[in-house]
Amino acid sequence: MKIGLLAFASTFTADPATLARKCEALGFESFYLPEHPILPVQHKTRYPLSADGEIPKPYAHMIDPFVGLALAAGATNRIGLGTGICLVPERHPLVLAKEVATLDYYSGGRFIFGIGAGWLKDESEIMGVEFRKRWAITREYIRAMKELWTKDEASFEGEFLKFPAVRSNPKPARKPHPPVHIGAGGIGPAMERALKDTVAIGDGWAPLGLTPEALSAELAKLKKMCAEAGRDYAALEITVYAPPIQGDPKRTIANFREVGAHRLIMVSEALAPDQYERELETIAKAWIV
Repeated sequence: MKIGLLAFASTFTADPATLARKCEALGFESFYLPEHPILPVQHKTRYPLSADGEIPKPYAHMIDPFVGLALAAGATNRIGLGTGICLVPERHPLVLAKEVATLDYYSGGRFIFGIGAGWLKDESEIMGVEFRKRWAITREYIRAMKELWTKDEASFEGEFLKFPAVRSNPKPARKPHPPVHIGAGGIGPAMERALKDTVAIGDGWAPLGLTPEALSAELAKLKKMCAEAGRDYAALEITVYAPPIQGDPKRTIANFREVGAHRLIMVSEALAPDQYERELETIAKAWIV
């Protein structure tokens, strides 16, 4: 099982280069950074993981993930470098394609493009995104970026994005492009959409907090969708953010491996400069076997 770490890196934590270097030394397979470019002071959208609906303080202090991962790339040699997740509709796709390709090129093909469309409606609207269309925009942007990554001269004609033939370089080191992992899940229609998007544009699926039992049920649906669409289910990589612990880490890993997960990502909102080493060592001791 691949074990990664998602760090809420900020000016209050150790810097991303230091964190990634320590993660690589401890044997973590991958290092991820999240994204929220801004956070509304007053928000109507409730945070789904807290009883009072308030958004935790670290969310307002996230660094830019691409700058952070560039620093991490320069400080490491092997560890995977991922966005967990990049809010695709809140970025211009031609610029984002360049950022992804540049990071992947200079890191030697280590970038993992974890993507999402955002859950915080207030933020989406401030960033100029029509919330109900955010996944349609995301799908189109990803298709356009794949054109830019794989063709010497790329053009695109869509509902939300149009551009004539352009050149965009460098190309990513990983071919045909860095893996696109759909960081989405939810309940009912949201889950179905996440699975459909994985089949349509993804190289992997990365839901948050699913138990092995829940993951197994959804992967059965995903396998069926792949067969119907002519996609190779076995080529998809399955990642789980913040996996619920079942008994102990070793048992949890075994349970997730049994149902078909390939990577588990631990999440830390702490990692203060005087504490990060002990915190990372504790996580590594429990999960890296």
